[in-house]
Parts: sequence; C-alpha cells; structure tokens
Amino acid sequence: MSLRRRICHGVMLLGMLLCLLAWRDVTGNTINPRYVERIQDGKTTKNEIMLMFGDPQEIKRTDNTIVYIYRSFKDAPALPYNPDKRQPSAQSTTPFLVDEEKKVRKVQDKTQGKIPRSTLVIYFTTDGQTVSGHEYTEH
Repeated sequence: MSLRRRICHGVMLLGMLLCLLAWRDVTGNTINPRYVERIQDGKTTKNEIMLMFGDPQEIKRTDNTIVYIYRSFKDAPALPYNPDKRQPSAQSTTPFLVDEEKKVRKVQDKTQGKIPRSTLVIYFTTDGQTVSGHEYTEH
C-alpha cells in the first residue's frame, strides 16, 4: 500500500473517531442508542461499559449486585414570555430570603431547566465484572 493511501486511511479513521466523540456534544445526548444495542447480557464486561458510557451518574450496591445508572437530559422548552403581564412575587424582588432553618441567605439565580431524555440502568453479576441485565428507556 502506498504512503499516500495509508495517510488517507489514517485521516479518515481519525475523522470517524472525532465524529463519534462529537456526537455526544452535538446532540446533547450522553447515552448513544447504538452503544446500548451492543450490550449483551452475560457477555459485556464492566470495562466495556465504562469505555462506551463513561462513569455512571449513580451507583447502587446491594447484597447480590451492583447497578450503574446513566441519565441523559435535554433543555426544557422556554415558557412564553410576555413582559406586559409579568408580575414578580415579593420573594423575587428581594435579594435575600429566609430558609427553613430561619437563616437569611442570598437567592440563587434561576437557570434553564432540564428534562430527562433517556435512562440506562445496568445490572452486574455478583462478581461485579459482567452485565447480568440492562434497561434502556427514552422519555
């Protein structure tokens, strides 16, 4: 194989890898459904799960199994805004509020909400190294 052809193949392979990695950033989805299809109960290992999905957002341990939970979110749609009808509550116009413990604290800025997009729950065998089952839900 010529040097030019090898370089071309290397660039194409690098481009495909970058596209796969950018998929997470472009779509905003951190759970790739194609990777979920690759999970085989009784065969897929914990290392393969970590390579495909990274660190789980939540880990639950029981006497018999370890459970990894992955969640994906999307931005909540913005509510219609009409400045003429806006009437802020008294709490919103005060820079401080009193919490449940009767302490004064600064009001936190509100951020745009997130709603669930998908959830992946993976159950491991008692040795903790092989997938015993998994559930994938799109919301």
